Amino acid sequence: MAFTKTDSIWMNGRQVPWDQATVHVLSHVVHYGSCIFEGIRCYKTQRGSAVFRLRDHVDRLFDGCRIYRMEIPYTREQIEAAIVETVRANRLEACYIRPLVYRGYESLGVDPFPCPIDVAVAVYPWGSYLGKDAAEKGVDVMVSSWRREAPDTLPAMAKASANYMNSQLIKMEALVNGYAEGIALDASGFVSEGSGENLFLVKKGTLYTPPLTASILPGITRQAILQLAQDMKIPVVERSLPREMLYIADEVFFAGTAAEVSPIRSIDRVTIGRGARGEITARLQAEFQAITSGRKDDRHRWLSPL
Repeated sequence: MAFTKTDSIWMNGRQVPWDQATVHVLSHVVHYGSCIFEGIRCYKTQRGSAVFRLRDHVDRLFDGCRIYRMEIPYTREQIEAAIVETVRANRLEACYIRPLVYRGYESLGVDPFPCPIDVAVAVYPWGSYLGKDAAEKGVDVMVSSWRREAPDTLPAMAKASANYMNSQLIKMEALVNGYAEGIALDASGFVSEGSGENLFLVKKGTLYTPPLTASILPGITRQAILQLAQDMKIPVVERSLPREMLYIADEVFFAGTAAEVSPIRSIDRVTIGRGARGEITARLQAEFQAITSGRKDDRHRWLSPL
């Protein structure tokens, strides 16, 4: 999806014009992927614009930085304020928000400690990640030949730029083979996640999802879906899932900030259920959309009004 430029990007405490928000080519992040980032949505609701689960996203940003020994030179409250400021500065009612913390320009070598910790927040319009019809008609996906990282290699709980080299391989393989997305297995051969989304499946009325030990990102939207399922009395099981469960599931769907709730109609050319959005997927999707649009009460206090 191409960028629609906005006016400014917050960089290290000030708004910088979009085209001037640059880094030096010898910055550590360019060569070694030393960056932790977030993807957040601001929704246009019936009560005005609101950021979805702002504190949860900022907490995960700080958690990832702790894992990589990156000391953010701002407090959580300052990062939250920078996000709100940047949305307002660009006069957007709804948008995608990308805060990032990265190691900047000072020295070049694997040792990252001499390099400064820089922080930026960008915002821009964002449509449907997997296509305009994905939410209703579903998408065709494949199980990737690329595995997710083993637990003792790269930490999956950190939303780190380096992890997304693996995601790119999964995504590109899917696209060149005619699919919208790929599903990765973990190092033990169990179902993990998509290239940029968590995964759920439904079998005989029960909602299943891989556990954090399957090298998945602890998704904020994933947590929301688990909470909504509990609210709606849908049984939930978090456990290791063999690949073949994907093919015999009644429903499968992705969940993520970009993808929101996106049904999967086929995997490896095997039709899932009726080949259309399933009943439980539709119920969860509708409830999620009702809350993020403001049509239903924000009972879990997920929305931060601007």
